[in-house]
Amino acid sequence: GLQLISHPFAESPTKVQLVGGAHRCEGRVEVEHNGQWGTVCDDGWDRRDVAVVCRELNCGAVIQTPRGASYQPPASEEQRVLIQGVGCNGTEDTLAQCELNYDVFDCSHEEDAGAQCENPDSDLFIPEAVRLVDGPGHCQGRVEVLHQSQWSTVCKAGWNLQVSKVVCRQLGCGRALLTHGSCNKSTQGKGPIWMGKMSCSGQEANLRSCLLSRLENNCTHGEDTWMECEDPFELKLVGGDTPCSGRLEVLHKGSWGSVCDDNWGEKEDQVVCKQLGCGKSLLPSPKTRKIYGPGAGRIWLDDVNCSGKEQSLEFCRHRLWGYHDCTHKEDVEVICTDFDV
Repeated sequence: GLQLISHPFAESPTKVQLVGGAHRCEGRVEVEHNGQWGTVCDDGWDRRDVAVVCRELNCGAVIQTPRGASYQPPASEEQRVLIQGVGCNGTEDTLAQCELNYDVFDCSHEEDAGAQCENPDSDLFIPEAVRLVDGPGHCQGRVEVLHQSQWSTVCKAGWNLQVSKVVCRQLGCGRALLTHGSCNKSTQGKGPIWMGKMSCSGQEANLRSCLLSRLENNCTHGEDTWMECEDPFELKLVGGDTPCSGRLEVLHKGSWGSVCDDNWGEKEDQVVCKQLGCGKSLLPSPKTRKIYGPGAGRIWLDDVNCSGKEQSLEFCRHRLWGYHDCTHKEDVEVICTDFDV
């Protein structure tokens, strides 16, 4: 083991670093001694000790004193615990100026100390909000993220389709269609560029739930991210006396179109009535007797198949958008009990 040496600076660590965090100002505390990096036991480890580490690393203020073992990957077995106890008064400039006990006994990596400071590299932050700009509507455009009332563009290297899926959901848009860098001048942004890299599964409700790390290489506005979601799925019944009966129309790519009645039945009627807040389906629309007349323009959906449990028609199975073998004589009509009945 290490023996206690009377000379106070004989074993002072020369360097300190934080390992495993989302940025350089948080993580498991590691100190260097004789060319080897080792960990610090968390006996007596408190905010005053973390304050000194934050200061030594040119980080911001103390946020908290997390467990070092909570950062992945944990310290390897080959790595030693170099310091048993640290006693800073909180005003020192470096850890080496604090009282340090090198007589390590009975301390495993489970007890490694951790530190979390504010990150001064302010271009790395969890976005407070996200928007798509310079596109046709709020569901397509250049990605920008908000932090402290400033919008920044986003580097394509830190972005992928899984992240786009989360953004489309967060913005209340339809499915994510594509994401690419803004090569042409017309779609590039100006101002700050956010240097974060998001890692999402694609299932998250918003970007705050994704993991954040730092991009190593600097980006230019030529690498700004552009992405497109489908428009929010909308439907309406037209031609009736109330919004709860009529010919069914759905919105896709900015234009309204009709739905073909192949395979259409009671379950599909029920999903439409529920989605429109129109109560229950009143009677199956008779194929022979079309009350509301044929539509015009696109026929968007065909062979729609719902289980009846869907919250929206967009979650029912169907052929691809715009694929059908129908004419407007086969446009679906739906009659629901009005909401107030």
